[in-house]
Amino acid sequence: MSQMYQNVVIIVNPASGKQEPILNIINDVFHQHDIPWSIRITHQFGDASRFAREAAASGADLVVGYGGDGTQMEVANGLIGSGVPLGILPGGTGNAMAFELNIPRDLRQAAELICTSQKKRPVDLARANDKYFMLRLYSGVEEEQKTSREMKDKYGVLAYPMSVVGMLRDLNHAHYRMTIDGELVEENGVVCFVVNAGSLGGVALSFDAQIDVSDGLLDVFMINTDLSSLQAATGRFLNLSTERARWHYWRGREIVMEADPPQTIWLDGELLGPTPVTVTAVPAAIQVIVP
Repeated sequence: MSQMYQNVVIIVNPASGKQEPILNIINDVFHQHDIPWSIRITHQFGDASRFAREAAASGADLVVGYGGDGTQMEVANGLIGSGVPLGILPGGTGNAMAFELNIPRDLRQAAELICTSQKKRPVDLARANDKYFMLRLYSGVEEEQKTSREMKDKYGVLAYPMSVVGMLRDLNHAHYRMTIDGELVEENGVVCFVVNAGSLGGVALSFDAQIDVSDGLLDVFMINTDLSSLQAATGRFLNLSTERARWHYWRGREIVMEADPPQTIWLDGELLGPTPVTVTAVPAAIQVIVP
């Protein structure tokens, strides 16, 4: 087999959730396949995007991210428009994008996949104001309610539902005005999600099994404290094909979200700022190495 890549740049987030001999395993697998690679280590938010942009500009034919979903989002941000594909080495707590694309969560197997698979999948991203995200945007969560690094270290993937339980004790009720592909929707809610990829990571759970990361559309849903909202969310979560599962749910290519009072917006766990926000689907924004 001819050598697939001549210049691979691997961007490693050393603060990711897993404790494993990262460099030993990467070196072992890439050496076996005779693929040259170099490494960049991130120290703060923004490094991974900058390193990915620099790698693409200097002739890398593949950029690989080792880390959680925040790291993969940053690397993807740096690769948009470059034509350089992304390889995912899951090193985080949830690794939702790896679940979404059936990429092994084991580091050696994921590295093996990158070195051997000829298949690249076009993956949508979404733009919120001037930033891109891979998984989801959500509103209504204040900074102190967010899942902390300490909780992730202590409870692993269970930290996420535990944070949601905490949020529900201290709800942020708001009136939302959303314009979805030109149509106005008004609804009260405590959390609003705009979702590009459905997987919740860590466990084989999804917001909604019908969400497709390559369909050019964004899925929008509202959660409130009333029974119909909770029944609808449960129906989607359990993949029940009931009419109720489609309540409080919309799809579109462009969503303008306003809220009264203004709500805090997060992208894949990173703070964006307060509403209003305009979210746009970016179809086939990057190519990802998949099985």
